[in-house]
Amino acid sequence: MVIAQDWNSWSFGTPRFNSWSGRIIKMKKTFNERCYDLLRKVPKGKITTYKEISKALGIKAYKVVGNAMNKNPYAPKVPCHRIIKSNGEIGGFASGIKNKIKLLKKEGIEIKKGKINLKKHSYYFKGKSL
Repeated sequence: MVIAQDWNSWSFGTPRFNSWSGRIIKMKKTFNERCYDLLRKVPKGKITTYKEISKALGIKAYKVVGNAMNKNPYAPKVPCHRIIKSNGEIGGFASGIKNKIKLLKKEGIEIKKGKINLKKHSYYFKGKSL
């Protein structure tokens, strides 16, 4: 849950004071925020997939996860370059696939013929495997 003082003054994880209400209300996180929370757990040198994120969220909407990553306003704190397709292909990236590959290689992730070895580089949520 995110705590905010007023729905008009809400921002990601940062309650703001609103002088007219003065009350604190709890708000559920948006779908995108839940995606970002999971992705923050993926350390440097590891990747996850759109499918794995959606499974961890209890849904089957892989493309919706991709849309959330495309709108990520918190990069690089939310490392959306660490999420790839479930077949090992790189997938999209808001600032271009070349930039995504550059960031992944900088973190030590090997890319061969446009794919990443999932067994070697995968991060697992809640003991699940890719």
